[in-house]
Amino acid sequence: MGIATTTQYWTSRYNGTDPTVAAPTDNEAYTATGSGGSASAGNWVITDQYLTRLPTSTDLTILACFYYTAVPDADTVLLSLDNGTHKAEVQANGLKFNLVGATTATTIEIDTTAADDSPIILRLTLNASGVAKLYVREIIYDWEGADHFISVTGTNNASGQSHIKWGNDSGTVNWATVYGTHHGAFSPEELSPSAWTTDILLRMGLSVRDTLRASQRMYLKTQVHDSSIVYGFDISGKMVSRLSPPTIHVLLQNVGVPSLMSLGGGKADMEFRVQLFITTVGSDYKEAYKLGMEIAGECFDELFTSTGLNGTTDALEGFESTFDTRMDDDEIVCIHNLNFRYRRRVNMRTR
Repeated sequence: MGIATTTQYWTSRYNGTDPTVAAPTDNEAYTATGSGGSASAGNWVITDQYLTRLPTSTDLTILACFYYTAVPDADTVLLSLDNGTHKAEVQANGLKFNLVGATTATTIEIDTTAADDSPIILRLTLNASGVAKLYVREIIYDWEGADHFISVTGTNNASGQSHIKWGNDSGTVNWATVYGTHHGAFSPEELSPSAWTTDILLRMGLSVRDTLRASQRMYLKTQVHDSSIVYGFDISGKMVSRLSPPTIHVLLQNVGVPSLMSLGGGKADMEFRVQLFITTVGSDYKEAYKLGMEIAGECFDELFTSTGLNGTTDALEGFESTFDTRMDDDEIVCIHNLNFRYRRRVNMRTR
């Protein structure tokens, strides 16, 4: 789907309050079917109720955090997305969950009654092509790099009526948080439940990484593999050594908000400092240095021409560079550094 833009956000956000009441700003309410729902201890507790919205878009996402007090019957529908042509459901299956579409996939066993420790988090997405994905605890890949989510193609649905739906008609489910959006089918790295994280890590940090990966410039396209252009979650020696140079590490050094732009904190200008570390290696340090300069130059050209172009809401304000001159006879690794300063105006109300 791609990282959510500044006009794409969670259109329905509820944290245990009555989901049929639209509050706060830019929050769409659900329509309830059944009377078995009530607020208790910060959760919306359901024994027999479904909450539904009827969007008109074809790319949908729902994110839910919940736990069981009484385990629902097998095949009880918990989450459902329908885009008018395809439908996918998450159904209860004891301590597992089934993702049901044209076929059925099943998660690993999960503790669904851990109220005090960590209630389960599920994210269900359905795109316009009918592909549904279920993410558990917002994890996309495991430590070996394998997919941690399950996926099916949704069942064909000729009704033409879309919906975002959640709830249960058996057992007792404590729904702590439910977020939904009709703005897209977003993975955990494309839209976070926290608007702050989306604005900073996703729309800035990971967006810069994705921009460089998508570049058609010669060195970025042919000499640096996409898997070697990474966000610097972990730049320890052991982790960095897993990648074969040339590599590019993107880091957010800091972010600040000097002042809010309107009364009531409606908008804010966020100032970002983004760093790139371009690593090359060679027995001839001159060639490693030159290759690093070529890659750094293309990184600069790509970001200068494709990011921070709107002076009123998103601006690239400046940059600095430092270059790694060889000082030790045994040195073979060259690391050039680019440092960009961005200013971005952010809507603070959709959170």
